[in-house]
Amino acid sequence: MVLVNDILSQIVQVDRPMAWGSLATLKPYASFNVDEDVDTLKKAIDAKGVDEASIVRILSNRTLEQRELIAKAFEKKFKTPLETVLAKKLSGYLENTMLTLLKSSAALDAQELKDAMKGLGTDEDTLIEILATRSNRELQDIKAVYKEKFQKDLEKDIAADATKRFQKLLLTLLKGRRDANSNVINYELIEDDAKALYAVASQKKNPDFDAWIPILTERSQNHLNRVFKLYKIYSSCDITDTIKKQMKGDDEKGFLVLVQCIQNMPEYFADRLYNSMKSLGTQDKILTRVLATRCEIDLLSIRAEYRKKYGKSLYSAIQADTKGDYQCALLGLCRAEDL
Repeated sequence: MVLVNDILSQIVQVDRPMAWGSLATLKPYASFNVDEDVDTLKKAIDAKGVDEASIVRILSNRTLEQRELIAKAFEKKFKTPLETVLAKKLSGYLENTMLTLLKSSAALDAQELKDAMKGLGTDEDTLIEILATRSNRELQDIKAVYKEKFQKDLEKDIAADATKRFQKLLLTLLKGRRDANSNVINYELIEDDAKALYAVASQKKNPDFDAWIPILTERSQNHLNRVFKLYKIYSSCDITDTIKKQMKGDDEKGFLVLVQCIQNMPEYFADRLYNSMKSLGTQDKILTRVLATRCEIDLLSIRAEYRKKYGKSLYSAIQADTKGDYQCALLGLCRAEDL
């Protein structure tokens, strides 16, 4: 016990905040004038051929709160929703990006989750991305919007679309029960959790990784990073290596994403962005969603992780992989080059 206490006392605090508001790339537009923006948008929409550049300049340079004020004022003045007008006037990737920027965070996530479960093939990557990276409050908001918009329970749709342990992981994440980070360090619980994780992993036949789920989905991020350090001492194996060795398929994918998000969420999103652009065909929906949902939270951290891991800036990668007004919109969210 003395040895364990010595080890625990040496586990340094490596707190990573769950949200980095000060690390947003998109800040409130200082000279914001809702009436001017509404009139400019109307003029751009009515222009011959549509003035897409002006639409992009406004919507990709305003925060979500400012865009919501614009949309409300536009509908009040012209008796038609801005989203409806843009859907008629724009097309392709630019249309998707502008409509994405007009949705609330909860509405966007609810739609993305619905789309991920639509049709024969499930998009497991999107399901775990959203459910593993949203706060408790955000998850509750998503469920409420999903119910209101689709007249269905998100829990029931996930239960019908995912299977076995991966389903249980998603449904438990959706409950939004993660503890908040605290300055109080519970060394006894760190030891108990590390032992519990190791006890499951060390089972020779059919380890019951379901027992991992409550720990990984309910403990705080800071607590779990300490647990992972002690787990490595007990098992002589990093927790991600255990997952890769002992799980497969959706289980492996889900647990790896969850652990990476606990350890370094900006790195996870940097990987998502890189993978969306690495092949010949860009996965534009992922690219747009990540930029739109993180630009007011922690995109500066994501940019830093991208530069560190892939040897080039996110800004340059977007420039090389996109074009036109669609490119300008994404670069507006990304904001700047990292040299």
